[in-house]
Amino acid sequence: MRVVHVHRMRGIGGSERHLLVLLPALAERGLDVMFVGLDDPAWDPADFYSALHVPAVRIPAAHDFDPLLLVRMLRALDADLVHTHLVHADVYGGLAAKLRGAPLVSTKHNDDPFRTGAFRFVERGLARLTDRVIAITEALRRFTVERVGVPAAKVETIHYGLDGPPDPWGENPADAVPATARILLDVARLTTQKGIDLAVRALPSLPDDTVLVVLGDGPGRKALETLARDLGVDRRLYLPGRVPDVAAWLRRASVFVHPARWEGFGLGVLEAMLSALPVVACDVSSLPELVVDGQTGLLVPPDDSVALARAVREALQRPELGRAGKERAQGEFSVERMTSKTLALYKRVSASS
Repeated sequence: MRVVHVHRMRGIGGSERHLLVLLPALAERGLDVMFVGLDDPAWDPADFYSALHVPAVRIPAAHDFDPLLLVRMLRALDADLVHTHLVHADVYGGLAAKLRGAPLVSTKHNDDPFRTGAFRFVERGLARLTDRVIAITEALRRFTVERVGVPAAKVETIHYGLDGPPDPWGENPADAVPATARILLDVARLTTQKGIDLAVRALPSLPDDTVLVVLGDGPGRKALETLARDLGVDRRLYLPGRVPDVAAWLRRASVFVHPARWEGFGLGVLEAMLSALPVVACDVSSLPELVVDGQTGLLVPPDDSVALARAVREALQRPELGRAGKERAQGEFSVERMTSKTLALYKRVSASS
């Protein structure tokens, strides 16, 4: 079976990292897998494509609306099944798949509030073209059905899977984090969604030897740096941006902190669990499906920096939470489990088309 995955390329986040794991795993199970990237020329995707390890076709996609993209997609799609990821791929890849007569699967990766606005009517229309919709968590499945309005019979859950922290693609640069510091780590874009501001607000009430390190970049960097200065904790906040060796930071960390306001999955949380790190996260969206409160980590209410600080202090004293989290991650969120469920879905869709 020849399966083509389609995704708009604007950076490396959770959905892109998911594809870097899933596509080679599908190929190892005997599928003929190809990737079609709709590349935003404002971003250099060299890191993604060098790590992909399956054949790829790259299509320039400078604009959100471009009728020529559909023409280019039709030329690129020679598939027994098409699998799209996120909005642009759903539109251009989905229409091209239907014009080609290929079965169509779409994965939903996040519960962003924009999906419940006017765009929900577009998404409902696109769902009519789709043979099956994958939600990456049960929370996202409910969101897609109850709040977006996609028919429940079309949607099923397949969790992301990982077997370990990400492989490095280089050596991390030197940093100014004190060797004796207890590191509170997050891997996230610097956006309102990820709630890094809550972790910064928690710092003043945490021990002086704790520092917050966030791996990632985004539009919220300046606001976070200003907040840290206003609170007098600017020397305890480190924002190194994207780094080539995330696993090295996971090994240095004491606690993984992820105070997201909403979350499609939380791939960084799963990487932390596989690294045996205690996790402190907000009780929102998908995160309770990963973190069992009090057993593999601690969950706190969203937008509550006081509760977050209290949970971090507890997690620093309970390394056994990390060991239990690793056992859960290995048992419930393996690559083999994700791949097998995806293959089974492909076979059902192909058989009914």
